[in-house]
Amino acid sequence: MEEFVGGLWDKLITRTAHRGFPKARVTLREIDPIAPIFFRALGGDPGLNLRAGTATAHGARRSWLERVAGVGEKVELAWSDETTLHLPAELDVFPERAQNRELYLWLLALAAHDVAPGAPWIVRNQAATRAALAALPGLAPRYRKLVANVLNLRPKPESLREQEAAAEAAIRAALAEPGSVTGFVAGKHPPMPVPLWLHPAPPANTGARRQAGSAKSAQPGTAKAQADEESRKRRAERVDMPEAKSPFMLLFRAESLFSWAEFVKVDRPLDEDENEHAAKAANDLDILSVADDDKSTAASRVRFDLDLPAEADDDRVLADGILLPEWDCRKQRLQPDHCRLQMMVARDAEPSALPQALRAPAKRLRQQFQALTTQRARLRGQLSGSDLDIDACVRFAADRIDGVRSSEPGLYIDSRRQQRDLSCLLLADLSLSTDAWVNNSARVIDVIRDSLLLFGEALAATGDRFALYGFSSVRRDNVRFHLLKGFDERYDDGIRGRLATLKPGYYTRMGAAIRHAAAILATRQSSRRLLLILTDGKPNDLDKYEGRYGIEDTRMAILEARRQGLTPFCVTIDEAAGDYLPHLFGASGYVVVHDAAMLPQVLPSLYARLTENL
Repeated sequence: MEEFVGGLWDKLITRTAHRGFPKARVTLREIDPIAPIFFRALGGDPGLNLRAGTATAHGARRSWLERVAGVGEKVELAWSDETTLHLPAELDVFPERAQNRELYLWLLALAAHDVAPGAPWIVRNQAATRAALAALPGLAPRYRKLVANVLNLRPKPESLREQEAAAEAAIRAALAEPGSVTGFVAGKHPPMPVPLWLHPAPPANTGARRQAGSAKSAQPGTAKAQADEESRKRRAERVDMPEAKSPFMLLFRAESLFSWAEFVKVDRPLDEDENEHAAKAANDLDILSVADDDKSTAASRVRFDLDLPAEADDDRVLADGILLPEWDCRKQRLQPDHCRLQMMVARDAEPSALPQALRAPAKRLRQQFQALTTQRARLRGQLSGSDLDIDACVRFAADRIDGVRSSEPGLYIDSRRQQRDLSCLLLADLSLSTDAWVNNSARVIDVIRDSLLLFGEALAATGDRFALYGFSSVRRDNVRFHLLKGFDERYDDGIRGRLATLKPGYYTRMGAAIRHAAAILATRQSSRRLLLILTDGKPNDLDKYEGRYGIEDTRMAILEARRQGLTPFCVTIDEAAGDYLPHLFGASGYVVVHDAAMLPQVLPSLYARLTENL
């Protein structure tokens, strides 16, 4: 009963002390579909991902009711680092939902025009406000409404002590007239947070960068961890592993000293039991301390080395030592001969027929794609045809009036079938993440295998020139590029046998794979060359090829492909692809297949739509 009454009291006092308006709350998830587009349309860095941040302690004075309830100590504000723009997971600052939604949009505009990131907090936010209002004058009325609402919620300067009153007056002046305040001195306590501004002291990762492959989480066999419900970015620091206690303490366990009268049979929790309060504990921490257990390092490396196949069991190497450049976004330069690529082909691939389960859909696709073998084109200026060319007739009549005579003018339009002039290279991601299960009966790699088989059946029916390759990587000196079907090879049971042997590889160094695929496709003399990329996640590898570095290198490889006259297009089953693919391929350069099991049916149909006007 005491626990029940205590729970009711906690809910009551927490609800009463909360400063916000829960009924008008707007979450980041609600505006997530438009937030990235809005941010980039306003001029924000296209390489930044958008996600929910974490609450931080602000240190400002709290009311006695907040202190009793134990709330109001932390606040969520907007801030950014080199890879991510962090926004509050939810906003209930104002009593109306429309106002809280306007606050989200304003924070996006402010972050897009953060022109003085190194300036003091109050100067930086004033400069960003002035830049946003100058670039987007239509936001001025909305900004004034937001300021008026914020000022009504802030403490009055006359109710504060002298230094804190002066600080609050400076904040109010900076909000009302951005650029009017050049200095700021806080009082004994920091001022109340300003929800219209960026974070005064953004959280930073204070630990050293983790060495790739130095812990269990870096093993290839580790499955992708699911993001938490709010996809928060937490503040963390790297610390040393605590020293082990004296072994003599392990010999003494006080809880094992029971008398007959004191013995009580209880269900004691084990170390392996899940902690149901772990998420709440993580949210309550300002900084998560992370340590590597050195004891597992050697074992992890041994397991990783054993996972690499021996040369006799590995795929056959066709070409070794192909050197490729890589873009370093931090130094803004292309590093020549930075990656080493190996061309490989399955060693023991036996010719095989199309699986029985795919024969019916393959037959339908062949019938549909045979209509694409040739296409009808309307040719103007012909000596004969089914229709008159009105433009040619008008020109011919005008020439006769002017006395200009032409021999045998072409006055007709004729419709003829012409052969498609198209080459397509499909590059499939064969990283270890494809070992994940799509449903109870198929893995991602199985879905990719079926997709490539049906894709080959469909394109073989059109007569289009096409090639199939796969890739994975283990650091920059081992990019594995698998030949599945070359442009000059006929699609037959031998190719089907290679596809049947597909298996998950390692990591996803996408930039190097795209560069080599583009070099192969650029040798084709077709009028249209399509580079189709099939993947299930973002670029990553064991070394520094992760985050912004991998994204920017892949983007540079795609830009290089476009300069060669190629058309890159991405097909992905990654639900989080909207965070990074628009930056890589543009708004119309990719498609997300939300149901991975439908990929074998979607891929050929998508190809038909991409090439119907070629």
